[in-house]
Amino acid sequence: MYQGHFGLRMEPFRLVPDPGFLYLSSKHAKAKTYLDFAIWNRDGFVVITGEIGSGKTTVLNSVLRGLDENIIVCKIHQTLLTESQLIKTVLSELHVSEPGLDKVELLRSLTTVLLEHHHLGRKVILVIDEAQNLGIKALEEIRLLSELEDNYERLLNIILVGQPELKKLLDSAELEQLSQRIRLRFHLKALSEQETEDYINTRLEIAGLPNQKIITPELIPLIYRYTGGIPRLINILCDTALVIAYAENKQVVSMDILREAIRELQWVTFRRRKEKVRDRSILRKKRASLNTPVLSGIDELPLDIDLANLENKNSDA
Repeated sequence: MYQGHFGLRMEPFRLVPDPGFLYLSSKHAKAKTYLDFAIWNRDGFVVITGEIGSGKTTVLNSVLRGLDENIIVCKIHQTLLTESQLIKTVLSELHVSEPGLDKVELLRSLTTVLLEHHHLGRKVILVIDEAQNLGIKALEEIRLLSELEDNYERLLNIILVGQPELKKLLDSAELEQLSQRIRLRFHLKALSEQETEDYINTRLEIAGLPNQKIITPELIPLIYRYTGGIPRLINILCDTALVIAYAENKQVVSMDILREAIRELQWVTFRRRKEKVRDRSILRKKRASLNTPVLSGIDELPLDIDLANLENKNSDA
């Protein structure tokens, strides 16, 4: 919508995890290295966790995009699966459809097709995104799949990607055996304030402005205060600010425009946002322990913004 106004070739802050816009902070570069290990090492089993919107899927897509034909990727997004459904989904990704088989036969079929690929010199990678939604039994099934081998060589490399809840799951006593099978684990943290500025500049440069002066350095502290360095939140705020600047026929995002964008999004500072999420989590746990019925809508309360605080109390970040 506003590309022509600012001289851009494409939208710089789309929410789609586009590997063409990958910004490799030191953290993202390390996550990418771990994913490369999982793909090229015959015993690769890697777990990448991170906050919602931290860039996990973008890094993953950038790694998978350049793979050759000898690497077969089974990518699973729907993770509310039983053990048998999980195996069936993997078989489906490998273009094997045998819905009527029981679990033993499903495993036999999977082992057969993995051996066929192995003997042809191909690697099979199982990638499970949003893996925090998998149940204990499904995760235990993944451990068993990771142990399939031929002449001491693993038949299936595994990459689990998920939110911080996945990290807690893997640390539970029930999944001790699975945890011991994992070769590398990495938690992708948010960007620093300097990395936030570099991230914005990189995306604008890729979109067509090598010497961008649309979002100037003095705006970065406020952007960081309200996004916490989470790439998805940075995209949302910057995109909203550009829309407002375009609507007002401005060539740059001023501090007033940025504050207006924050008001329209009804955001609180990132620190207060995290506190609200934490408080809701504590409330849910208390309700669960007391068997208290959930009041309609109470868990979907908006992150209310205090306009007075927004304008006058920058010290709360």
